[in-house]
Amino acid sequence: MKHLVHFFGELRTEHKRFAGGKGGTLAHLYQKGYPVPNGFIIMPTAFKNDELMPEAWTQVQAYLGQMRCKAGDGITFAVRSSALCEDSPMASFAGQFATVLDVSADNEVRQAIQTVRRSRHSEGVMSYSEVKGINMDHDMAVVVQQLARADISGVLFTADPVTGNRNDMTGNFIFGLGEKLVSGQANPYTFTLGRATGIWRRCVYDGPPELKRFAVKLYKLASRLEKELGCPQDIEWAIASGMLCLLQSRPVTTLIGHNPAVGEWNDSMTGDCLWSNVNFGEAIPRVMTPITWTVQQHIYESWKLLPGYQSSGNIGGRIYLNLSIYASVLRALGKSRQDTLQFLEGMLYTRIPEGMEIPLIPLPRWSVLSILLNFTRMQMKQNRAVRELPRFIAANPGWCERVREQIRETKEKAGLNSLWHNEIGPHLTHSVWSVIGSVSRFADHTIKLRRELSGLVGPDDAYMLISNLSSSSDAGDGSGLLASLGPVLGIARVARREMDRATYIAQYGHRGPDEFELSVPRPAEDPGWLDEQLAQFRESPVDVEALLSKQRGEFAAAWNRFQAGHPRKARAMRRRIDEVAPRARLREAVRSEYVRDRWVARAFALRAGLLTGLGDDIFFLSIEEVLDVLSGDETAVKYISARKETYRRYLALPAYPSIIRGRFDPFRWGADPNRRNDIYDAYTFTSGSTYDSSDAKSEAITGSAGSAGRIEGVVRRLDRPEEGDQLQKGEILVTSQTDIAWTLLFPRAAAIVTDVGAPLSHAAIVARELGIPAVVGCGNATMRLHTGDRVLVDGGQGIVMVLNGAGG
Repeated sequence: MKHLVHFFGELRTEHKRFAGGKGGTLAHLYQKGYPVPNGFIIMPTAFKNDELMPEAWTQVQAYLGQMRCKAGDGITFAVRSSALCEDSPMASFAGQFATVLDVSADNEVRQAIQTVRRSRHSEGVMSYSEVKGINMDHDMAVVVQQLARADISGVLFTADPVTGNRNDMTGNFIFGLGEKLVSGQANPYTFTLGRATGIWRRCVYDGPPELKRFAVKLYKLASRLEKELGCPQDIEWAIASGMLCLLQSRPVTTLIGHNPAVGEWNDSMTGDCLWSNVNFGEAIPRVMTPITWTVQQHIYESWKLLPGYQSSGNIGGRIYLNLSIYASVLRALGKSRQDTLQFLEGMLYTRIPEGMEIPLIPLPRWSVLSILLNFTRMQMKQNRAVRELPRFIAANPGWCERVREQIRETKEKAGLNSLWHNEIGPHLTHSVWSVIGSVSRFADHTIKLRRELSGLVGPDDAYMLISNLSSSSDAGDGSGLLASLGPVLGIARVARREMDRATYIAQYGHRGPDEFELSVPRPAEDPGWLDEQLAQFRESPVDVEALLSKQRGEFAAAWNRFQAGHPRKARAMRRRIDEVAPRARLREAVRSEYVRDRWVARAFALRAGLLTGLGDDIFFLSIEEVLDVLSGDETAVKYISARKETYRRYLALPAYPSIIRGRFDPFRWGADPNRRNDIYDAYTFTSGSTYDSSDAKSEAITGSAGSAGRIEGVVRRLDRPEEGDQLQKGEILVTSQTDIAWTLLFPRAAAIVTDVGAPLSHAAIVARELGIPAVVGCGNATMRLHTGDRVLVDGGQGIVMVLNGAGG
């Protein structure tokens, strides 16, 4: 006989998805040892329409008999809904379906089951479904559970459901059974549980005295649930005969960062945090497709500074770094606010505006040890990767070519699935440590050196002395060049027949616009791309070697000035300066190979699209869903159309602010005529909670010093590198953000100005290497400057002066 009923303790993982939101969660928590009253789940297949089938009723009676034998004849039951869409991240359906309490006899239980099952057709359920955009045909399991005869019943939110603040847990309770509380029929008592943070602080209870003796137990239960289930929880609980019981736990749906049905991503909704895309925004400048973002998540899964929290997030399809995590860890380790700000500016390239609060994540007193152990583990992985960098750089092109060939030869979906699990996924996860290691090795050395040099010779000469990165004796054959300079210098060599086309494509064909986005073709995939670049070069030739030679001369002059001014420090300082170039070249070479790995991931996605018949629609599935489809589970395919529409809407918005604090609605922000592109703060500031860090009426636009030099010229504002044919030699390039595709245009530009970027970002490094003044991270330059405006760019001071506004 088919098993139509499952005790909580018996429900297997493969059956959980059919047990509904409530049933699946209760079974999971029961099996994990939480104080959940025992019960069983009647599966949807037990019903014909809304009538319980005879064989299912026989099983239900047997289960009722077992529960009575164990608990005694005085046991009564609660019969509760468990629709497949209920208590999900997309919708809670709280109070929409029927619940029947305190039934005992078999006929009463059977009638309660029918009542609950039929409630899926109620007017309230239909209306709620319409508002949420959910299919109104709700299949439903039914939960029958031992009734906890509560002395006190309550609910508890582990985070503020409106603001996402996690400093306190807030709750309500009443005396007796909780149905009147959750249905809103009784006026409850209110209480808060202040989170235990720091080394000595304990949970702080504030509320009526009747609950105080249970406060610590309730707090520990809620903290464990939040960690176990991975997001803020809405918890129903009861006190019965002096024992704490867990009745239900569901996600706080207002604090969910992802709606898979329509493809909306917004991690700013999960809590009150400070986010920045100052560096990520350059690497991944546009809206990501679902597969790109989830591959990114897969790669960085092991890179979590704070266990249980993702270090990066997705806001409206764009990647952001969660600065609150870094600040919280530093403060937990005893660092001052000033130390924290210095770290954020130095290591993460983010200047926090004066007066802006950095929300901290409350960390329990035991977390310091966990943080230190986690940091030690990460440091060991990073150090191991640094030791292996030369081997990784040498071996990776061959690995990529071999695996891309395997992908092309794979004819079966199962084989492609296996290739991801056994080869591609592990390689991507491992190679990220090479990136992190090379970045840290370069940044740790260079930031400290730049700071010291600025104090000795000023910022202009300091930047000059750390910019001589392509001046080694082997620069002529390209081996001493930054990898980011390779494409632009290589074009000149192909034009002069010093490099053949096949060699150029092999070395640089994987680098291009949006090179981290898997849906975007690589230049090597376009047979006409190289011809287009050569045509543009011939129309406006630039001697890149001459620019590099000029920069080497300026470095020599700056070094002579340093020697004359600080002769006793010259020898030691020269050793440190000479270390910058190889570290920078290593970092850029690793970045190039990391991008080559993404080309392999793209090849995998294209092959999956071919084998499944989904074509380019494959990019609108997560990597987990792609693997599911390859395994025969096509559940997620029905969401593709809605996700493509959401993606289109995200693409239509301007680039979001570089710094975001709190809950950010990109569509509402995009519709605000007074919006700013630099900062968004949901709580502190007025006028739509936005403000501009530089006065829009001022003639000065401020950013970070990217590359020293002063130049006056005419603005050419561009949105995409494909518009590069509009840039005339000697114009000042103004754009939102730059990746390597833009560096092909750099030699023609007199200066570069961006909304997003940092002094040690790849574009800033290339600009310094070519001796082109650059001001990066201005926030709102593209809003204030237009093609034809005349400006003065001071790259050393990080200032752009508007001389006259001829553009419009």
